[in-house]
Amino acid sequence: MNNALKGDNVDFLMRAILSLETIDECYSFFEDLCTVTEIKTMAQRIAVAKMLSEKRVYGDIVKETGASTATISRVNRSLNYGCEGYDVVFKRLEK
Repeated sequence: MNNALKGDNVDFLMRAILSLETIDECYSFFEDLCTVTEIKTMAQRIAVAKMLSEKRVYGDIVKETGASTATISRVNRSLNYGCEGYDVVFKRLEK
């Protein structure tokens, strides 16, 4: 975990997210919290991460998601050298 990210406000945000129980609640919360562009950017990144974890090639990912190769590279770095957050989510979503 990135200690520069840690703090009371971020902890409060994470607890708020964990309190959500339905997709509709998530939509409502994130629409209030973020811009449409921010939500779409996060959605694109997780889609890219999923495709990279499935060993998809950059060209296919660009075509399917519209993500730039810079974004794909950044997400790939997170998958390879990050905090394994994507891995946790993907494993839990498989269940």
